[in-house]
Amino acid sequence: MNYDNVKFHEVLYALGIRGWKILTAPETEEYFLANFSRRTGIGTNDMGEPMAVLSNNPDDFGVTWSQITTKHAELVTDYNNKVYARNRKAEYDQLNQFEMQFDDDRDSTTTWVDKINEIKGRHPK
Repeated sequence: MNYDNVKFHEVLYALGIRGWKILTAPETEEYFLANFSRRTGIGTNDMGEPMAVLSNNPDDFGVTWSQITTKHAELVTDYNNKVYARNRKAEYDQLNQFEMQFDDDRDSTTTWVDKINEIKGRHPK
């Protein structure tokens, strides 16, 4: 799986999975099953301090590899479908919109609206 645009932790978060541990994002089901663990409780260490109790039993994961790959594909599709929004935002962020609006109100011009429409025209939905 390619985690360039949608990270493994984002997939688990979208699936409602919290309290997990893995060294690197899994590319295969075998790696996932061998290296993923999930917090199942809180225990204490030798000094009596609280610590997470982790399980590497797939029955405790609350998620399957199939659910992960399906949700990842869904999130990647959603990310790809919103390229226009990211492009618009990059251009919007370069504008001093409040000043443009103030100047338009003061000068009875439409500079701000014209610029926004121009950006939207370059990056349609």
